[in-house]
Amino acid sequence: MSEMNEFTPELFELIDEHGNKRNFELVDAVELNGEQYFAMLPAIEDENFLNTNLELIILKVIDENGEEVLASIDDDNEFEEVYNYFINDIEEAYEDADDDYESWDCGCDSLVYDEDGYAYEEV
Repeated sequence: MSEMNEFTPELFELIDEHGNKRNFELVDAVELNGEQYFAMLPAIEDENFLNTNLELIILKVIDENGEEVLASIDDDNEFEEVYNYFINDIEEAYEDADDDYESWDCGCDSLVYDEDGYAYEEV
């Protein structure tokens, strides 16, 4: 498989306040106002992921006893600013992907389909 088609998500194992471990996939990271933030989604752990509601998790890097840890954002205004940044960034990425897809020509107009649904190019 070529490198261009390979995708390895950046996964983080997070432990909540109750000691439960869960894996999350990094979606985006940004530094705003001198603070580092991460947007994550719960990692897909089974084949039923298409029927799962995924909630975007936004965490802030804080210093706790000299160690960087990820923590929730307690300030509503700070959370809203960071949330809006990530949502706009994600929407722009999807719009760019849609633009690339719409401008791509697969040559499908010249294909003919047989009675079994297989496509072939008529010569």
